[in-house]
Amino acid sequence: MKRIRVLVVDDSVVIRRMLREALSEDPLIEVVGVAANGKIGLSMVEQLSPDLVTLDIEMPEMDGLDVLRQLRVRQPALPVVMFSTLTQRGAVATLDALALGARDYVAKPANVDGITAGLQRIREDLTPKIKALCGYKEAIVADLLEKKSCTVGRSTVRSGPIEVVAIGCSTGGPNALAEVLPKLAEDLPVPVIIVQHMPPTFTRFLAERLNASCALEVREAEADQVLEAGEIWIAPGDFHVAVQANGTKVHLRTNQSPRENSCRPSVDVLFRTVARVYGNRALAVILTGMGQDGLRGTEELKSAGAFVVAQDEESSVVWGMPGFVVQAGLADRVVPLANVAQEITKRVAAGRQAFTHRLGA
Repeated sequence: MKRIRVLVVDDSVVIRRMLREALSEDPLIEVVGVAANGKIGLSMVEQLSPDLVTLDIEMPEMDGLDVLRQLRVRQPALPVVMFSTLTQRGAVATLDALALGARDYVAKPANVDGITAGLQRIREDLTPKIKALCGYKEAIVADLLEKKSCTVGRSTVRSGPIEVVAIGCSTGGPNALAEVLPKLAEDLPVPVIIVQHMPPTFTRFLAERLNASCALEVREAEADQVLEAGEIWIAPGDFHVAVQANGTKVHLRTNQSPRENSCRPSVDVLFRTVARVYGNRALAVILTGMGQDGLRGTEELKSAGAFVVAQDEESSVVWGMPGFVVQAGLADRVVPLANVAQEITKRVAAGRQAFTHRLGA
C-alpha cells in the first residue's frame, strides 16, 4: 500500500521534530520533508510533490495564510491541514484558512503538555485526519453491514410535520455549513441545531461568520434557551448540546458529560435527545466528517420515525459520518452538498403539507 507523503511546514524546531517523530511512527505515512518557513515550504512542495501539507499559521517571512493562497492557485487539489493555536487569534486565522481551502486543522499541543503528551495528541488528532484526507477510508465494521436487513431504519411510524432540523458535521463542516445555511429562507418555520466538532472559541467565531451571511440568526448555543422558529444554534466547543421538553416549550441544554466517540460536542448526544423529544417530527442531516459520531443517534431517530438526509460521497471532504449512516441503511435521501438546503426546505414543507392534509381528510 502506497505511503502518504507529508510535508511539514512550521517555524518551530520543537514542533517540526514532534511532527516528524509522531507521523513517522505510522507505517502508512512518510514525512518527506520539513520547512522552517512559508517560502521554503512553497519551494519544497514543487520539489517533493507531497500528498499532503501540514501548515503552521504564524511564521516569519510568509505566514500560513499567504502560503495557502499560493498553493490554492498552484495546486488547488493538494490537501492542507493547518496547525493552529487554541487562541482567539488562532481561531480567526483557522477559519480564514478553511475558507481559503484548507481541508482541516489540528490544534497545536500547549507548552504545558510536555513532549510525551504532545506526541500523543498528534497521533490521536492529526494522523487519522491525514489518512482520511488522502483517501484511506474508514472501515465499516461488520455489525453495521447487517443493519441493512435490520428493522432499525425501517420504522412504521409516519414522518410528522417537521418541527426541528438537527445537523451533524466534522471535517469539512465549516465550509459545508457556509454553503447550506445561507440558502435557508428567513421564514423557515423551524429551529436548526448544529453540532460541528470544534474546540472552544472556534465555535463562537464560526457562528458569528455564518450569521453575517445568513438570513436566519446564527448563534452559539446557550443553556436554557427556548427553541423558536427561524433560529440556528451551534453547539459550543467542549460542551454537549441537547434538547429537553418543558411543558409546551423545548429548551436547549448544555453539559460537559464524558466525550462520546471521542467528541464533545457529540452528534450522538444531540440526535438522541432530539429523537426522544421530537420523534417523527425531526429532520436529521449528516454532513461531511470523519468517524461515526451521529450513527447511533441516527438509529434512534429512525426508530422514532424521523427523516434522515445524508451528504453524498463525491461532495464530502471525508465521507465518514455520512458514509456510516448510508452504509447502515439509515438515510432516506443521499444528496450532494449543493442540494442539501433545498432538501431541508422541501422536507420541512412536505411534512407540514402532509400533516395539514391529514387533518382536513
